[in-house]
Amino acid sequence: ACSEFSQRSCEECLKNVSCLWCYTNNTCIDYPVRSILPPSSLCSLSNARWGVCWMNFEALIIAIAVVVGLILLSIAVCCCYCCYCRRHSRRPDEEEEQLARKREERRLQSLQRKHERKLKHDEIRKKYG
Repeated sequence: ACSEFSQRSCEECLKNVSCLWCYTNNTCIDYPVRSILPPSSLCSLSNARWGVCWMNFEALIIAIAVVVGLILLSIAVCCCYCCYCRRHSRRPDEEEEQLARKREERRLQSLQRKHERKLKHDEIRKKYG
């Protein structure tokens, strides 16, 4: 039980993960698992230690919130960047397709004009022998 480590040291208390150290009265108590945060009647957040003795529970919550916020922000930035890249990567493909179509049209027109010139030349050759 965590109460056995009361009036000893914080390090000894926190070796057990299910224990919470309170600096106001140097007691080691069972972590209230049913509530995520320990109630202030048990120990104030600024005096409660869990996991490590050098960081109070308040700072631990803030640090975890900052890390989670940064992770969520980086995921959001990655998603936006991917959507932006996907949207803009389509345009060059469409532009390339349009350029290829125009090239093909020009090639066909060129072949048609070449064929018409050949027919004219053949007519002139027939006319003048």
